Amino acid sequence: MAITSANQLELLQTAEAVAREKMIDPGLVVEAMEESLARAAKSRYGAEMDIRVSIDRKTGKATFTRVRTVVEDEELENYQAEFTVEQAKQYMENPEVGQQLIEEVPPVEMGRIAAQSAKQVILQKVREAERDRQFEEFKDRAGTIINGLVKREEYGNVIVDVGAGEAILRRNEKIGRESYRPNDRIRVYIKDVRREQRGPQIFLSRTAPEFMAELFKMEVPEIYDGIIEIKAVARDPGSRAKIAVISYDNSIDPVGACVGMRGSRVQAVVNELQGEKIDIIPWNEDQPTFLVNALQPAEVSKVVLDEEAGKIEVVVPEEQLSLAIGRRGQNVRLASQLTGLDIDIMTEEQESARRQAEFELRTKLFVDNLDLDEFFAQLLVSEGFSNLEEVAYVELDELLVIDGVDEDTANELQARARDVLEAQNKAALENARSMGVEDSLVEFEGLTPQMIEALAKDDVKTLEDFATCADWELAGGWTTVDGERVKDDGVLEPFDVSLEEAQQLIMTARVLLGWVDPADLEANAEEADAEEEAEGSEV
Repeated sequence: MAITSANQLELLQTAEAVAREKMIDPGLVVEAMEESLARAAKSRYGAEMDIRVSIDRKTGKATFTRVRTVVEDEELENYQAEFTVEQAKQYMENPEVGQQLIEEVPPVEMGRIAAQSAKQVILQKVREAERDRQFEEFKDRAGTIINGLVKREEYGNVIVDVGAGEAILRRNEKIGRESYRPNDRIRVYIKDVRREQRGPQIFLSRTAPEFMAELFKMEVPEIYDGIIEIKAVARDPGSRAKIAVISYDNSIDPVGACVGMRGSRVQAVVNELQGEKIDIIPWNEDQPTFLVNALQPAEVSKVVLDEEAGKIEVVVPEEQLSLAIGRRGQNVRLASQLTGLDIDIMTEEQESARRQAEFELRTKLFVDNLDLDEFFAQLLVSEGFSNLEEVAYVELDELLVIDGVDEDTANELQARARDVLEAQNKAALENARSMGVEDSLVEFEGLTPQMIEALAKDDVKTLEDFATCADWELAGGWTTVDGERVKDDGVLEPFDVSLEEAQQLIMTARVLLGWVDPADLEANAEEADAEEEAEGSEV
């Protein structure tokens, strides 16, 4: 087929028809045609030649040109597409490196193989353009709800027609045992849009907590307008969910607004989620108060929060225990997800027994170490003393408030406590040295003999060993594994060393060893302070 004999306008008509069908730019189709024609011309004139084709966007006329570029003598590699300055003088005046010589060449006739190759190039380009258009259309729609039409189900995964392409709802993203038939309408949440080798992949979800949040946004105008904000969502898809809301207008009740007149608003969401029960909870900045709300409908007697560990203890009456935990632990699990805290629930009887055990343990500590009778030791514990350090180094006045304790008794108590601590420190240090601890660690400020002994047992015996530790290895912490919070025990955790204190000790050791420049630490601290100030001003 000769290009010159073809109806030139037919090229443009074909390009427009393909572009209209695939909803892409006609110019991209024309560019694909130009590339396919250029490939066919190279097979005729030589693969090393730089042959280019330009199709006039108005007339459809295809112009074939050969391009040669002027290069330095030592850079000349392709004699068909490049030439030197000296060689270029035969064709142009005062040639310079980088200039191009463009010559029109006769159009080529496309044989069957060349035509097939051209067709493949055009199809590939059109496919790429279609994928790009689909990705551009959906990349900014991640995090929104879309209505689609079920096309088919493959191995439990649902393929959904979303208008401009196909998306996938995986089996683990479906609620319960949902099943769909072709042409069923479905409302889904766009969880992720990725550009992959086989084209853009659109991943849908009906189990994501964000899906519920978006549904409420559609049903509750106050959420859409920003008067009410959804602070947290926790779901057991298809069964039960908890959603925490806050109102920025004192005249609007956030829970009532989400429930709606006679429950109309929340019922619309429940119906979409296959009857999933929803607890709407008022959000509170005070974590214990928020947790009490989150554990509804159970009543809570007392809450003890450990902010550093991200753990909270909840005490409930005996008859409320099963309600607080919920069926198969559902209520406490959702409350934990909602608050981001590890929740330990116990009854009032269990808490009383634990407190009694702690009381007896501390009493025994003072009886054994300070040579006191049980009654006097119980007095110390009742006044809040929990260890020997508090007795040894507390202000004398705090001992004098105890009934029956005068100045001489208080001084004797502190002397005994200090003697015991000194003996314990000496024994701990001797034990640490016997395990091979070096003076560099013993003389490091900030570590007690008991801490040094604990480090030695963990094979940390030099200042260099200590400087290579991570803060959580010393202070402990929490990590999330498969959605569950797991405790990481720290070597110095029994000594109440916080993460910040561990970081400070480690950085001090690194500075002493010359691993870190103190000036860099100051610069980093100033940058952190500046960022905090900037964030504060934005708020």
